Amino acid sequence: MHEREWPEEGELVVCTVADVKDFAAFVTLDEYDGRRGLIPISEIARGWIKYIRDYIREGQKVVCKVLGVDPDRGHIDLSLKDVNEHQRREKIHEWKSEQKAAKWIGFASEAAGVNRKVIEEAMYREYGLLYPAFEDIVTTGGEAADRLDLDEPVREALTSIANENVKVSKVTITGHLVLMSPRPDGVNVIRRALRSAQPKIEDVDIDLIYIGAPKYRIKVTAPDYKAAERAIEKAASAAVGVVERAGGSGKFIRKQKAG
Repeated sequence: MHEREWPEEGELVVCTVADVKDFAAFVTLDEYDGRRGLIPISEIARGWIKYIRDYIREGQKVVCKVLGVDPDRGHIDLSLKDVNEHQRREKIHEWKSEQKAAKWIGFASEAAGVNRKVIEEAMYREYGLLYPAFEDIVTTGGEAADRLDLDEPVREALTSIANENVKVSKVTITGHLVLMSPRPDGVNVIRRALRSAQPKIEDVDIDLIYIGAPKYRIKVTAPDYKAAERAIEKAASAAVGVVERAGGSGKFIRKQKAG
C-alpha cells in the first residue's frame, strides 16, 4: 500500500515477478495495488544475458528502480540492475515494516471505531510512511501521537499498539529536506546534496527516503537524542549548503522534536 496511486521516477519499489519472456519480465508492484510494470532485458542485469531466467523467475520478489511512469498508458518501466544489494535489503526491510504497520492500523481502527484511512492519511501527511510513526510514538513516550491531529481514542489506541509491538534500542528522529535547483543539471546538484547529507558519524545511521520531488525524508538513528539532533542538523545543513551554493534553494523542516 502507498499514499500515491503511481510511483515516481527514481523510486525503489518492491515487485512480484508475474511473467518472464525472452525479452522482458513483467511484474506487479506490491505497494501500488498490483499495478503492472515491465523490466526490459537490458535492465535485468549488467553485461550480456544469454538466458533471462538465470537472473529472474516467476514468483520472485525483487526490488526495482522506477525509470519512467506513464499513467495515461498505464506503463511503468523498471530497472533491476540499478539496485544494489544494500538498497535491496533496506527497501525490503522498509516494505516489511510497512506491512506490519498497516496491520497495526487495522487494530487501532477497530479499537477506536474510526475508518483506517483517517489514520493512514494523518501518518502519511506527517511522515510519508506508516511505520516511522509507530517508532516515533515509542521514542517520544506517546508525544508523537498527540501531533497526528487525530481524536483522543485513536491516539490512545495507537500509543498502546506501538508500545506493545515496537522495540526501539536506539533513538530515531526524522525531518524533511526540501531541495530545489533551477539549473539544467539540477538533478546532479540534488544528488550531490543528498550525498553530502550522509556524513560518516560513529554510532549514527542516516537514511534518506524519497517522498516526492522536491521533498526527502531524513531519518537519523543514534544512541541518544543529543547525538541524533547534532547529526540531523549537520546532515541537513550540508545538503542545503550544496544546493544554495549552486544557485538553488533548500530548507530543513524538523517534524519531530526530542523528548
